[in-house]
Amino acid sequence: MLVTLFFGRRRRWRQAQLPALAQLSPPPAAQAWRRLRRHRPAMISLALLVLLALLCLIGPSLSPWHDDAGDVLNINQAPSGAHWLGTDFLGRDICTRLLLAGRISLTIGLVSMLLSVTLGYVLGALAGYLGGVADRLIMRFADLLMTIPGLPLLIIMGAMLTELDVSPDYRIYMVMIMLSLLGWPSLARLVRGQILSLRERDFMLATEVLGLSTRRRLFGHLLPNTVPILVVVATMAVANAILSESALSYLGLGVVPPTPSWGNMMDAANSLIDFQRRPWLWMPPGLAIFVTVVAINILGDGLRDALDPKMNGVTR
Repeated sequence: MLVTLFFGRRRRWRQAQLPALAQLSPPPAAQAWRRLRRHRPAMISLALLVLLALLCLIGPSLSPWHDDAGDVLNINQAPSGAHWLGTDFLGRDICTRLLLAGRISLTIGLVSMLLSVTLGYVLGALAGYLGGVADRLIMRFADLLMTIPGLPLLIIMGAMLTELDVSPDYRIYMVMIMLSLLGWPSLARLVRGQILSLRERDFMLATEVLGLSTRRRLFGHLLPNTVPILVVVATMAVANAILSESALSYLGLGVVPPTPSWGNMMDAANSLIDFQRRPWLWMPPGLAIFVTVVAINILGDGLRDALDPKMNGVTR
């Protein structure tokens, strides 16, 4: 009787302690955010990217100058109090155009990333989970695209857009689609490899033993475990898309005037006179591309360290 009473009290005490023990372990998202906050370069890069996005979003509406407002009396003027970054060959304010170009370049980077990540994630998941003929078809097509050099293929497609005389407004959407079509194969291979590895884990074998449906196994247990690698690759894809768009626009095959982008603003460097005597025409967009891409890459490294399961319990 005493023994039963003793073990009964002990069992009730343990049950009472379970909620407190559960609170000691924060959810994975909170743990990842805590590790990311300890990564100072990543947090500085995140703050810099948020500030840059806000400037590009709000800045042009606060500027006294308009994008298409040229001033023939102030052509190619050096930076001054009225024009902080000077004027271009049409007398347009470079600071205002730089912020407007940031809208275009950042939007192209984000949208092309979303398209490529969605396509690569879905196809990679199908290839890894279904296997067989679907796996071979998807992966062979991905291998075919990966064997073709990306930049030359983008140049060919950009030249086709120029030959077809596509309007500047529609070219923006075509550039997004072009970049997304070339960005999904690498992600699809990563997701496929991750799913092939996760399929053999004990928790996935347990879902089969429990008789869970294919939909619940795939969307409830398998795909959520691939989110960390998806976040990291998506971050890097934004930087790659911005660089590719800038290269195309610099060559006159991407976003074309009068629509501003960081790439076509750097076209002023093609002139030796402008390159040597008017650095305010090409240095601001070049610095904007450099700072944005470096910040995104540093943030991607921080996210990789924060979301990597192997980093659980490890402090920096």
